[in-house]
Amino acid sequence: MTTHMDRFQEMQIFTRIVERRSFTLAAQELSLPRATVTNAIKRLEARLATRLLDRTTRVVAPTLDGAAYYERCVRLLADLGEMESVFTRSTPTGLLRVNLQATLARRVVAPRLPAFLARYPGIELQIGEGDRLVDLVREGIDCVLRVGNLQDSSMVARQITQIAQVTCASPAYLARHGRPATLDELDRHQAVNFISSATGRPYPLEFLVDGALRQLTLPGPVSVSGADMYPAGALAGLGIVQVPRYRVEHELTRGELEVLLPALAPPALPVYVLYPQSRQLSPRVRVFVDFLKEAFAGFG
Repeated sequence: MTTHMDRFQEMQIFTRIVERRSFTLAAQELSLPRATVTNAIKRLEARLATRLLDRTTRVVAPTLDGAAYYERCVRLLADLGEMESVFTRSTPTGLLRVNLQATLARRVVAPRLPAFLARYPGIELQIGEGDRLVDLVREGIDCVLRVGNLQDSSMVARQITQIAQVTCASPAYLARHGRPATLDELDRHQAVNFISSATGRPYPLEFLVDGALRQLTLPGPVSVSGADMYPAGALAGLGIVQVPRYRVEHELTRGELEVLLPALAPPALPVYVLYPQSRQLSPRVRVFVDFLKEAFAGFG
């Protein structure tokens, strides 16, 4: 006879399999024998009289019924974890997988991690770096830190700060092409274009003119898709760029880059933490999001 404890474990096992797309990985993360995981799913499917998982030699994926059951399970498990943490006043524990924008991770997050881990010694952090779009549920990631306006997403998004941007170019480039004083004069200039990973097209340069947004796309000999190569192209004299000011602060101070059209600054970039609906009550995610908000207070 299946007990409530058995059902609780079955839900834990089932949700971990869906998130990791693997019986083996789920078993390893839950510190259970592979046979225990397999038998739990067999019992669960038999009791519910439906197939919850499609199994192939390469991947495990939820069926339509399995996807619906997964959504209910994660809400129930999150509610239970939240309730227990409130009543026991226990600190969050366990593995937390996050994916952070690389430059901000190194500059803002990493220096403050010792304080976070001292406050929550039971949390183990697994940190990935990147700017690419990720499937948080499929890859088993709890939350991501991203910069810029969001595409349509089913994720929960919390804006934690905004980052000032500047339009700039190198002295060598300006010596060859002249310094633009108006937007109209940009017609004679070129840009290092940054390619959107979502559309494959370059992002336009953006300017705030009397509170209204103006967008311009300039030609240029080089297009890039990497956040480090973008300002490097400007330093090499290849064209105009728009970047977060913190990324080029040293180059501006040393005169290696110069700010253009300061009265028509580009709009600030929002910084978001995104996480799946199923993680919004997770104590681990909640305290990490609060930590990021504290870390970015006054930054940008």
